[in-house]
Amino acid sequence: MANIIPDLIICAIFVISCFLIHLFSNVFQLSIAALTDDKNDGTISQFITRESSYGWMLKLSINCLGYSCVVLPAFLIYKYTNKINYLERCDNSYVYSVIKLCIKGSTSNSNEKYENINKTSISSKAAISSEVCLLIYCFVGLMSFYLTWGLLQEKIMTQEYEDREGNSTKFTDSQFLVFVNRFLAFIISGFYLLLKNDVRHRSPLYKYSYASLSNILSAWFQYEALKFVSFPTQVLAKSCKIIPVMLMGKIISRNKYEHYEYVTAAMISMGMIFFMFGSSDNHGSASVTTMTGVFLLSMYMISDSFTSNWQNDLFKTYSMSSIQMMCGVSLFSTIFTASSLSVQGGLMEPLVFASQHPKFVGDCIILSICSAIGQLFIYYTIATFGSVTFTIIMTVRQAVAILLSCLMYKHTISFLGNIGIVIVFLAIFLRIYCNQRIKARKTKNETTKSKLPV
Repeated sequence: MANIIPDLIICAIFVISCFLIHLFSNVFQLSIAALTDDKNDGTISQFITRESSYGWMLKLSINCLGYSCVVLPAFLIYKYTNKINYLERCDNSYVYSVIKLCIKGSTSNSNEKYENINKTSISSKAAISSEVCLLIYCFVGLMSFYLTWGLLQEKIMTQEYEDREGNSTKFTDSQFLVFVNRFLAFIISGFYLLLKNDVRHRSPLYKYSYASLSNILSAWFQYEALKFVSFPTQVLAKSCKIIPVMLMGKIISRNKYEHYEYVTAAMISMGMIFFMFGSSDNHGSASVTTMTGVFLLSMYMISDSFTSNWQNDLFKTYSMSSIQMMCGVSLFSTIFTASSLSVQGGLMEPLVFASQHPKFVGDCIILSICSAIGQLFIYYTIATFGSVTFTIIMTVRQAVAILLSCLMYKHTISFLGNIGIVIVFLAIFLRIYCNQRIKARKTKNETTKSKLPV
């Protein structure tokens, strides 16, 4: 009986915390209903939709309140289990197993095969040709699925959908799109791990939550930014993301970069800026809208830079597979977004919208499939080549997207834009050349040391 009491307390902490948060959101919702003229239209989600320029601030606050349904109980349970040394005892209860998996991870050696796979793959990629082929494979995979994903993303958030009666309406809930994308990714990856009988995670599950929270925030900021800036402006901002990723790598993993890596990163960013200004028209926008868009894009770059570097650190520390990373991150992303939608009362409204607009359902399914398969390429690229190389691939992808847009719609590229293209590819080839020179030098030094008499 004594062993059951801590389990009951843990369950009570979770239930009471969620109840208090939902009680607060309900009181807030009732306050909105009392302040609005239409008493039957008082949900938090619908109230936020009425706001034009500053609704995103309130929506972000409500999203964070929803995330607290997961973070607050988890923090209190963590403190409680540490205080009573809960994990020091031996127990076979479901609660104990879940808590141990979340805080300590699996002690099984089921992931040893991934260490051997990684070591084998690294030695097999010693040849330049093999490494280049693998890099091209990652590039083509990311290009194929995320070009489609980017175009559908802009289409869903900007165009109007017609219902069966011919009425046109815009879809405005970007949080629901994030939920659908992550839920499908979790289903696909979880089903694959079940088939392979490889569901154990050496990493503590809570470590996935950091990458998950930053990932859904970056996706949310990206979706919201589309409401305030044009797609080419967003691409322009993301083209300068390499330097923030490198700086974040120094903070998280204490990475050390060579001088040529900083130089080529600056060259790629500068070339992308030249290319964007030389291939798109400039359209002015309102002052408030412009500053809002800049802020949202800045938060997107910070969150996204943290995500890739944190995942890279997890790959190095725990030698997990790409599917395991996708499953763990998508699990927490699904929980975070579902709790947020539940708190703000915004879960039913998108479902009603989907039932009334069949074309939206098709776009949403294709968007989610492209996102799920694209995530597999993301995790594999980060695990194999690192976060900086992954960011460079995604940056070049933006240039290809603009080039395709110019060819399809017969836009002209100015002389400045052509110079930008040359600078970008020159920086990429310079980076590859310097990287191979350093590898060759290290190999030569190791060979020389091995021949020296002991």
